Amino acid sequence: MASTNLSAPSLQAFLDAFNAHDVDAIMSFFTEDCVFDMPRGPAPGGRRLIGLQQVREGIQSRFDGIPDIRYGDDRHWTCGDRGVSEWTIRGTQHTGERIEVRGCDLFEFRDGKVSRKDSFWKIVP
Repeated sequence: MASTNLSAPSLQAFLDAFNAHDVDAIMSFFTEDCVFDMPRGPAPGGRRLIGLQQVREGIQSRFDGIPDIRYGDDRHWTCGDRGVSEWTIRGTQHTGERIEVRGCDLFEFRDGKVSRKDSFWKIVP
């Protein structure tokens, strides 16, 4: 869905950068003090990454862990300083195991950039 909120970045362009595996382009969407809550981690909220360096390392680890990762079946919307992206991840984990996961990202925006990205995955046992 389109948004008239000029303070929200294009979530489709953000996802396109992920599909291009372009870490520099992805990072250009984040604020300096960004937060990325990973879907997996030691606490119910996942692993929290704070700041550009930690977020960059977390994103790179996603590409390292699933080298051919692609996001598809996506849709996006924003409302004020919040946004949502829904997608399906498909790829092959570095272990050789195929992965297909439905998930979403909840976003918070500030000054036209992503200040927080909170990722959720539906895990198939």
